[in-house]
Amino acid sequence: MRAIRRFTVRTVLPAALGDLDELAHNLRWSWHPATRAVFADVDPALWQQVAGDPVAFLGALDRARLDALAADPQEVARVQAAAADLHTYLEQPRWYQRQTGTGLPASIAYFSPEFGIAAALPQYSGGLGVLAGDHLKAASDLGVPVVGVGLLYRAGYFRQALDRTGRQTETYPVLDPDGLPLTLLREADGTPARVTLALPGGRALHAHVRVAQVGRVPLLLLDSDVPDNDDAARAVTDRLYGGAGPHRLEQELLLGVGGVRALRAYTRLTGTPAPEVHHMNEGHAGFLGVERIRELVADGASFGTALELVRATTVFTTHTPVPAGIDRFETRVVEQYVAALDEKGDLPVDDVVALGTEDHEGGDPLLFNMAVMALRLTGRANGVSRLHGRVSREMFAPLWPGFDPQEVPIGSITNGVHAPTWVAPELTALASRRMSAHDLATGAGWDAAGTVSDAELWGLRRRLREGLVDDVRRRVRASWRGRGAPAADLHWIDDALSPDVLTIGFARRVPTYKRLTLMLADPERLEALLLDPLRPVQLVVAGKAHPADEPGKRLVAELVAFADQHHVRHRVVFLPDYDMRMAATLYPGCDVWLNNPLRPLEACGTSGMKVALNGGLNLSVLDGWWDEWHDEGNGWVIPTVDGVDDPGARDAAEAAALYDVLEQQVVPTFYDRDPADVPRRWLAMVRHTLATLGPKVQATRMVADYVAHLYVPAAAAGASLGADDLSGAAALAAWKERVRAAWPQVRVDHVDSGGVTGPAQVGDRLHVQAWVALGDLSPDDVEVQVVHGPVGPDDEIERFEVDALTLGDAYEADRYGYEGEVELTSTGPFGYTVRVVPRHEALTSVAATGLVATAT
Repeated sequence: MRAIRRFTVRTVLPAALGDLDELAHNLRWSWHPATRAVFADVDPALWQQVAGDPVAFLGALDRARLDALAADPQEVARVQAAAADLHTYLEQPRWYQRQTGTGLPASIAYFSPEFGIAAALPQYSGGLGVLAGDHLKAASDLGVPVVGVGLLYRAGYFRQALDRTGRQTETYPVLDPDGLPLTLLREADGTPARVTLALPGGRALHAHVRVAQVGRVPLLLLDSDVPDNDDAARAVTDRLYGGAGPHRLEQELLLGVGGVRALRAYTRLTGTPAPEVHHMNEGHAGFLGVERIRELVADGASFGTALELVRATTVFTTHTPVPAGIDRFETRVVEQYVAALDEKGDLPVDDVVALGTEDHEGGDPLLFNMAVMALRLTGRANGVSRLHGRVSREMFAPLWPGFDPQEVPIGSITNGVHAPTWVAPELTALASRRMSAHDLATGAGWDAAGTVSDAELWGLRRRLREGLVDDVRRRVRASWRGRGAPAADLHWIDDALSPDVLTIGFARRVPTYKRLTLMLADPERLEALLLDPLRPVQLVVAGKAHPADEPGKRLVAELVAFADQHHVRHRVVFLPDYDMRMAATLYPGCDVWLNNPLRPLEACGTSGMKVALNGGLNLSVLDGWWDEWHDEGNGWVIPTVDGVDDPGARDAAEAAALYDVLEQQVVPTFYDRDPADVPRRWLAMVRHTLATLGPKVQATRMVADYVAHLYVPAAAAGASLGADDLSGAAALAAWKERVRAAWPQVRVDHVDSGGVTGPAQVGDRLHVQAWVALGDLSPDDVEVQVVHGPVGPDDEIERFEVDALTLGDAYEADRYGYEGEVELTSTGPFGYTVRVVPRHEALTSVAATGLVATAT
């Protein structure tokens, strides 16, 4: 008989073991092996049965076992010691508290649609969410006062399985929040804290706030499955990236608007400082800026003043390398939601909707673009690798007409990964025993062969590969049983893969641009690699296609069909339901990590970083972080044929290049052994990877970069503009309004040059003069610049430099003369032009206003 209601009954711990509840509900256990061991050592079999989930583990222990533990002084002392260690971690000053100087924000809000903290809290689909989880963990380790904000999806993303034919199937098991490492935020009287959003048609969307404690960092997750909602509102947080149209829009309104309101409730109830900086991890949270503007306008600020303060204190990270990856909604629908949201009429709806309207060249003015809104609401934006920053500047350049893409105000901070989460405990333990903290942090300890011998390192790498093989066999057996295969037909799985064979991993989401099946382009050539009698290769592949992505699901089926063949199935496997648990053995156990997206469509690709931290080598096209940090010693490059328009021809050429690298470089290096059967050249690359990439790919480095380059400047800007009742923000808004009104009269009337007689030579100085009209503006409002550099055949200036010209004479009719010199530093075709741009100390870039007048 089927139950009509389902809930989780939590255990009552004996008083002596009360600290176990805190240990289970602080997700630091997910990256702290000693805390996990406190649980696992009580009952290793049960710990495996609950998949390493402390909350589930405590719930599964019977009362007699708990009472026996409580009566054991050693066990009680161990629990208390673990709790004391946690309190030390939570309370003692860390890196952030030891920073000198002023301007460090007291609180930073970090909004993301998904967070990958641990498999026990399945609120992630892939790289974006896991990156967000690593950001919170690294912030906790550094002591950065971040508060995370997201949604609690009752069915998470989805569980993937394979049917009899090898096609992906999806299920959505419902999660019970009471069985997760969460606590419900409550008012002083014990009732659940609640946020409410008004919706069109007189409806309302209510949400409770559940808190996951990620070390020192609280993560607020909004849950719309509450009794006061109608059925549609309860379903708003049903699935991650589920639904479309109004459902997705309501999710993003709840994340942004509801997230700000949840923050207000949390700070009120806990005394936590209000955030000084708000960080949008992708544009899904863009409505947080709208809510912050509404708050300021309700308190008496003008829309323009509020916009300037919000913009100055907002950071936006884009992860999207293609326009198709951005959420867009019908403008008329957004108008209805904004109008309903603003019950008191504080917001000018047209101005709000204009923030996301695609009114730029190539846009659709009938659509509202979440990334466009995010960019117009932020003063500081970044991509997630150096190459992705460049791609983003080019993609969003139409929002800043008149400026070259290199001047588009989007920088880059390359992603990092949280080493304590992703590095195999065996490798961490070995390094900790043999290396100083300094040598670990700098990577120098891996350069010294005497610290960890080649034989030890090779033995450890084999044990990690063996752990992967064991896990793969278990998962493959379960997958085949789920597909209907009888147990008697599965004896072959006992010999699937080998801990002594070169193991290549490929695991990620399965949009078509990541090219899951590029490796299958020449099946005969691939089979020759897999089945070589002396130097075989084995492949472990995993990945989920979005349920609505039929092309992606076909790619999964194609890969599974190849892997199902009797003659290769012991050398290539597809593992369904890729998640953080699988990754825990997959990343450490792979010798090589394969990444072959269409360049430059991989924003970063952090999975390869996790493999590198475990001593694996990367084999990738030059995309994402690999384009930035590859050298000849840490892996191999798959050559690409950028610019080829025929997708089939490009895939064929790059697949052939992949096979060449495998056959001629990767396989020989792995199997080239000395008399002791140790691959010295391979291990030299492993050491080089650990020594050089190890310090770079850390999430702590990434978060420290965000603090220095984005959070501190944003907080300083907010303090300046928000002081004295927003006088700075009001003055900036008034200045921008005045400049925009006057800008049609700004022009460059005439440009002249001199100082170079005869043929120009390197070292000559070009004297530039310009006469400009400023209309109602003064020279204090603008900067006149000479833009110069090498030119191409079309007279476009390439790799240009910019120098400010000096004000000279003033003339009638609001005309002014400017002059300056340019040193000629390189040979070849050279060109220059003169332009006028607005100037104000509060502007974060030359393109911040989007205004420019260039000589014609």
